[in-house]
Amino acid sequence: MAQNLKSWLLLAALGLGLLTFYQLLPILSPFLVSILLSYMGDPIVDFLERYNISRTWGVILVFVLLSVIMLVLLLVLVPMIGRQLVSLYELTPQLIDWLQHTALPWMQAQLGVSADASSLNKVKQLFTENIGKTTDLAQLLISQVTASGLAFLGWLANLLLIPVVTFYLLRDWDILVAKVRVLLPRQREAVIVQLMGECHEVLGAFMRGQLLVMLALGIVYAVGLMMLGLELGLLIGLLAGLASLVPYLGFAVGITAALVAGLFQFGVDPYVLLGIIAVFTLGQLLESMLLTPLLVGDRIGLHPVAVIFAILAGGQLFGFTGILLALPVAAVIMVLLRHLYQLYTKSNMYGQPHKMSAPISPDQVEQTTVCPQPINESI
Repeated sequence: MAQNLKSWLLLAALGLGLLTFYQLLPILSPFLVSILLSYMGDPIVDFLERYNISRTWGVILVFVLLSVIMLVLLLVLVPMIGRQLVSLYELTPQLIDWLQHTALPWMQAQLGVSADASSLNKVKQLFTENIGKTTDLAQLLISQVTASGLAFLGWLANLLLIPVVTFYLLRDWDILVAKVRVLLPRQREAVIVQLMGECHEVLGAFMRGQLLVMLALGIVYAVGLMMLGLELGLLIGLLAGLASLVPYLGFAVGITAALVAGLFQFGVDPYVLLGIIAVFTLGQLLESMLLTPLLVGDRIGLHPVAVIFAILAGGQLFGFTGILLALPVAAVIMVLLRHLYQLYTKSNMYGQPHKMSAPISPDQVEQTTVCPQPINESI
């Protein structure tokens, strides 16, 4: 009776916790972002502590490094991407003309593909009518963000809250982990620590490995395409790096978009087209021979399909907060499913596999073939 009461109390506490979490979703985003940043920054601070740097000073150094990176992104990269987005928007009507008058006729003549280009005229007209509205992208974004003063203040407060919460979490990360471990049931501590260690391995392999691979590939692709003089090189390179979340998807998407942009900008110039192919080939070689073995290694990572499904499902169910929680929850679920599978294969429900019979020797095979058993005469 006491055991059943304890189980019901645990279920009630779990349900109450989930209900509270659901009610607090609107204010959880900055805290979840801070937790993810602290989780990713903790190994760097631990590394600095090995060189007799205090935890607080290590956190300050990490914050200075992140601030410099964010400042470079805001002052250099974001305006460049904004200009390329505006250029892409303005070039879209010309690209549609190129598809109508060059690409589609060539496909019809060489490949015998019949295509109706009349529907592209409506798309071209839509872009042409709105080109004048995109000349000042920053002004458009500011006007949209500041349309609601209360919403803007809430967004600004959340943005300012992230570095404050991240600082305190990162400084006390090891203490918080130790306190959580003390609260674990003594009889189940070893099992829970093992499960959490496997979840940490999965998340570390992805977040500190695969994300760095994506960032490195994005830089390689963007720099290579910009050196070739491609107008949209930065945008295509970064998109290809993000698409590298799925193996070979970034390569396929990036090289296709870059070749189309190269044909549109330079025409059939073999040097530029070969240069684009060389850039993406170099990226794939770096990924398979250097980046993945160095940054990810042989650690267990989330399957790309599981990552895509988790992000889409989290966004659909809980919005931006669900996207932040998608990967940690997916890692925990994957680890739990692996252990459930092991328990299932060892249970009576699964049953014991049939024992393999001893291998038949060649002599037995020959004896069976040459001297078969006599047929029963009564048949």
